[in-house]
Amino acid sequence: MTAPLIDLRSDTVTQPSAGMRRAMAEAEVGDDVLDGDPTTRRLEERVAELLGVEDALFFPSGTQANQTGIALVTEPGTELLLEANAHLVHYEHAGVAVLSGVQIRPIATPDGGGLLTPELVRGALRAPSPHVPRITALAIENTHSVAGGCVLDAAAVDGLIRAARDAGLAVHLDGARLWNAAAAAGVPPARLAQGADTVMVSLSKCLGCPVGSCLGFRKDRRARAWEIRKRLGGGMRQSGILAAAGLYALDHNLDRIPEDHANAKRFAELLSGSTAVTASNPQSNIVMVDLQRDGATAQTAAAQLAQAGVGMSPYGPQRLRAVTHLDVGRSDVERAARIVVETLA
Repeated sequence: MTAPLIDLRSDTVTQPSAGMRRAMAEAEVGDDVLDGDPTTRRLEERVAELLGVEDALFFPSGTQANQTGIALVTEPGTELLLEANAHLVHYEHAGVAVLSGVQIRPIATPDGGGLLTPELVRGALRAPSPHVPRITALAIENTHSVAGGCVLDAAAVDGLIRAARDAGLAVHLDGARLWNAAAAAGVPPARLAQGADTVMVSLSKCLGCPVGSCLGFRKDRRARAWEIRKRLGGGMRQSGILAAAGLYALDHNLDRIPEDHANAKRFAELLSGSTAVTASNPQSNIVMVDLQRDGATAQTAAAQLAQAGVGMSPYGPQRLRAVTHLDVGRSDVERAARIVVETLA
């Protein structure tokens, strides 16, 4: 019998557990567009508390929540500062420009490391001029996906917030994997969200939910955020069925995230002796794997690995990405590492 695929393509591939499915099936629901869904409101209150913000809104996707956050903190015809390889730059189909009428001003980090610094932010500022667009906001991504799940710790976040405030900028935090960043930094999520005007967190990545993200903000922004979400097609009816999965995940899956980080480190360690690949030193649950053979391509390697029983995502011409999650355990990542070494040798 063929062993099941060890799927490391993303932490979005997780399947709802039996307990999560029961919670969804038994959820108390209402019409969230008409007069509110009680389970959805409980999730929003719980997320707001965890993030240390006044209020939160449930969204069907992180991209929609991100775009709503950007619309809340910017103005059409202005600029948004953010790291050059941020998710908002590459993976949201120019939504910042199309939906908010805002120009992206990317800031390159040394070697594409993904970690913004106050100095880099200050260096991207321009003196006021009638000839250039005004900058209205800074976006921060934590953890940074393209950079391999690297983490901005509390001191780094504080420095970025201060730099933004000194320049009169609002701050949006793309915290799709903020749960991972908090676990890696050893602080509550609220500590890493402190000072941001809007905060997006995903429920369908490291928490194992089938769908959903939340956006945190000040209470006086709820009506505007609701309006933007409605315009983007994000109004949902009996959304408590999905929100129940989020509540279950926060109760059962949040505290186990360090296991994923430990498994990512183990996976990288087992690849370290191979001459065919080099692996990054993961700070969270993402491992970047670079092919070392001349002529090897990520697309071909991914296809070979999938046939051998390991799912990994191409992430550049010679780079693969592996993401650990709650559906893969220690024995899975150890077997996956052996397969990678043997298949790509």
